[in-house]
Amino acid sequence: MTKLESRLAALAAAGETSSYGDLARALGLRMADLTAQLETLMEADAREARPFRAALLRQRLSPDQLPAPGFFLKAAELGRPAQDPAAFIQAERQALLLFPNIPG
Repeated sequence: MTKLESRLAALAAAGETSSYGDLARALGLRMADLTAQLETLMEADAREARPFRAALLRQRLSPDQLPAPGFFLKAAELGRPAQDPAAFIQAERQALLLFPNIPG
């Protein structure tokens, strides 16, 4: 399990989210590298029909605690479009709370 996967599993187990910037700083990653790793995880999650671990991230200034628009674009590209972004994220986060230690 990568550092990113471990951190996301810990967030899921605690029922918490993180901003992209906070997670990037905690992992010592540039934002572009974090984004690339998150997209790779989303692809793996989609292949295995698992909830998107990247749903645990939120935009720093988002009043509704939603991930960045790129998350939703990638989800749609992977065949899981979000008709209602807030409901989609709530369902993903709830599934991750129930099963936080999803293998990579």
